[in-house]
Amino acid sequence: MSERAMPGHTDSVITLGAADALWVDLTADSAVPTAPGAFTSSPACARVGYVLLGGHAVATVRASGGQWSVLAGEVGRAAAELNAVGMDRQDLVRIGPFHGAPRQECGEETPLRWRRRITGELQELGGPERAARREVGRPYHLAGIDWRQILVEQTRDGTYRTWWLPRAVVRLLDAAEHAETQWVQAARTRQASSATTGPPSHPRQARDADGRQTTSPEAPTASPRPYNKELEGQLYSVVSRKPGTSRRVSEWACAVCRTAPATVLDHCHEHGYVRAPVCHSCNTQERPDHLYSNDIRVANRYTRLFRTDTDDWLRHWHRCPGCRARTTLPLPHLAAWTAHIACRSLRPTHRAPRGRKPCGVLRVSWTGSQNTPRSCLLTVTVDFCPSGEHRVLAQVPYHEATDRFRAWLAETAPAVAAAAGPDRLDGLPAQPRPVVADTNGEDLELF
Repeated sequence: MSERAMPGHTDSVITLGAADALWVDLTADSAVPTAPGAFTSSPACARVGYVLLGGHAVATVRASGGQWSVLAGEVGRAAAELNAVGMDRQDLVRIGPFHGAPRQECGEETPLRWRRRITGELQELGGPERAARREVGRPYHLAGIDWRQILVEQTRDGTYRTWWLPRAVVRLLDAAEHAETQWVQAARTRQASSATTGPPSHPRQARDADGRQTTSPEAPTASPRPYNKELEGQLYSVVSRKPGTSRRVSEWACAVCRTAPATVLDHCHEHGYVRAPVCHSCNTQERPDHLYSNDIRVANRYTRLFRTDTDDWLRHWHRCPGCRARTTLPLPHLAAWTAHIACRSLRPTHRAPRGRKPCGVLRVSWTGSQNTPRSCLLTVTVDFCPSGEHRVLAQVPYHEATDRFRAWLAETAPAVAAAAGPDRLDGLPAQPRPVVADTNGEDLELF
């Protein structure tokens, strides 16, 4: 952190203009690009009592002259945490657009709503190129982050556009939205209690050591709590209809990465059971890049799912009692595993400047479903071969794929394998829910 930029002591109160300059200076070397106007430009609003910086809500104070200010130390702490964030620009998460209205899983009442803001901005202006050419002097940011510098646009078939952000930034913005939700809830609780026990409701007023009057709620200290199987064995169709489910989900930390606040309730579509609350980033990470009703493209992200973070993901998928009892994975995940792991030795390679490079892009399709295992067949192929070939690597029957997976699971994650099997579970439904047939929608229903 650049201490030279800190005006006075860390507990000094500085104006919003000075805080803007301080924020930009302290984050000059951050992997995540930041923007000026973090305190003075939309969606920041000092009058509501806080300003979002990264994943933090920084309290605003009002001096006796009516000028809004913030504590320099709070700006410095937010900048230090942002500077510690690493960002892989190739590890992307799709943020829109999706069919229908953008869905906000939690924090509907908060001003940030970053997915809606980005989608609305790009749709209004016609894309990131025009968004980058906004009128001079009108900076646009989200929680102090300049999203325009890192937004990626992809086009399918020359017409359909999708927008993506690095996974680290998605987690930061989800954390900012969670911090804002907590702040608003804490402020409302204080207002309700003061209305019943004290004089007429008004903002909390206090005076600091210099006699300046401040009017802002204290920042909430509550952080997302770990998920401890509170929803294990419950059906998603029942839990999702209960009032307050979205707010309850936002109170947990993601059950996979255990760092970001949860935003969605992940569940198994083959059996209908709740798995666990997860963040938007992890919920997106398990999806292939390309998904039809029975055909998926196996992306590089499966390196993380089946190698780097294997234990975390296998435990998560096996939170479904149906999958755990069968010691397998939902059909799309099993198909991706078969292509990425079981058929790895069959994938051809080509000469590259540094050794040899795997050929093309893996794709796996299947006939039938797990409900008709005798007729279900997985076909693994290679697309976009540099030499122009499109070859079939293997055709694997469903029952053979499940046997291979169980053997691999026992070697790779013995603790997960030990907890699986039909003798480890009572009360499994005799008729599990079938796979959802229509997977052409943007919500990727199989997952």
